[in-house]
Amino acid sequence: MGVVRGVRGLRSLLGLVVSGLAVSGPAVVAGGGAAWAGSGDPSAGLAYHGSAVLVGDQVDVWLTPRNDGPSAVPEASVRLRWSAELADLQQLPAGCARTDERAVVCRTGALAAHGLGEQIALSVRLKGQPSEVTMEVETAWHGGAADAGKAHDVERVLVLATGDTYAF
Repeated sequence: MGVVRGVRGLRSLLGLVVSGLAVSGPAVVAGGGAAWAGSGDPSAGLAYHGSAVLVGDQVDVWLTPRNDGPSAVPEASVRLRWSAELADLQQLPAGCARTDERAVVCRTGALAAHGLGEQIALSVRLKGQPSEVTMEVETAWHGGAADAGKAHDVERVLVLATGDTYAF
């Protein structure tokens, strides 16, 4: 997927996500969860766990989204922001788009209540070769579900340019 620049590009990306939700319709959570539509305000606690490695100007990231429930989320997106600027050209996986000089947003897909999503893997190139970078991982959009547990909203990871894997 190409680079998304400015608010218009982000609106286009989010418009695709929202239009996809309109087509999919309401979903019901199996196994004792609440219905997504028509049963009041959905609530979901989204978190992300994974690892990051910095070698030279490249940061490799693997993360798995998790929904602590109680409601399912038909679609969500995660934002990854770095303390260093990203290089101008990026090769991002499908479902990910650059949103500004330091950030990328990736879709998570549907997340069942109390379930894990598909792993997201991406590599970004930084401007220069910093000796360290701080990466922030947070929910950019959660499909309209409220998230009462704000304690895990932003994960901050210090990644040193040692080639070591840093978990979060």
